[in-house]
Amino acid sequence: MSDSKTLPGKTWQGRTRPKNWRTAGNGASLDGWGSGLLGVIIFSGSLPATRVAVGGFSPLFLTSARAVIAAVLGAVLLAVLRQPWPQRRDLVSLSIVALGVVIGFPLLTALALQHITSAHSIVFIGLLPLSTAIFGVLRGGERPKPLFWLFSCIGSAVVGAFALSNDGSASLTGDLLMVASIIACGLGYAEGAALSRRLGGWQVISWALVLSVPVTLLLTIMTLPPSWDGIGVPAWLGLAYVSIFSMLVGFVFWYRGLAIGGIASVGQLQLLQPFFGLALAGLLLHEPVAWSMIAATLLVVACVVFARRFA
Repeated sequence: MSDSKTLPGKTWQGRTRPKNWRTAGNGASLDGWGSGLLGVIIFSGSLPATRVAVGGFSPLFLTSARAVIAAVLGAVLLAVLRQPWPQRRDLVSLSIVALGVVIGFPLLTALALQHITSAHSIVFIGLLPLSTAIFGVLRGGERPKPLFWLFSCIGSAVVGAFALSNDGSASLTGDLLMVASIIACGLGYAEGAALSRRLGGWQVISWALVLSVPVTLLLTIMTLPPSWDGIGVPAWLGLAYVSIFSMLVGFVFWYRGLAIGGIASVGQLQLLQPFFGLALAGLLLHEPVAWSMIAATLLVVACVVFARRFA
């Protein structure tokens, strides 16, 4: 006999779905925002760590190796916790997640960071909320208000103006690769968040990683460095960070936050990522953080603060 306080058939990973799982925006729970913020903090170190790692590894090897390492960890979690295999209807969505965040975003950013600094690339993260929100509408069925799109587009225009400006580290090739990576990442975020409502956050990224192993393992073997002698400790630490934290741990919190707090709404937390990332780039990598980078980030964050009110 069903509990009168629950909706029949509305289960989520064997538990009753949170009451606010579909009511995103201003009514998003603190739980969802807290999980999303932890994910953003973890992701903030991704671009600086990638910048360090490509100093010792090729972009293709770095992309495939981090996915294989994370897939092994994800497979262990799935096996130990005895998670059921995903259903056939979930395979397309898991493939999209894999193409977007397991392969697409890491590879494109690694290629971009051969042409631009991590501080410059971090500002492009300002486009992620808009990209995620667009795919949240297309793939997640969300419907933000018109003013949300107005402020989101203004923020994106600010990012575009910054990219076209000459701050001493600009590169058209690097900028275009970053734009492509943002599109791939937004799609992977939205698709994974929608699927997380049914499978759970860490399960989605773990299955996506496992699903991509045949491709990523083959690429890892094909792109092995000819010699390991010249690879320094910083490059190994960068590989470790992007493999464990950027590729797996961060998604545990991020997908959970998006699923229960709303894709468009919680997605706006990504605008805090440039702040954290610029600080890390300056403190750890000693990269110059130009005033234009800070100004662009502040303008974009202001736009998203207003956009969130109408998400």
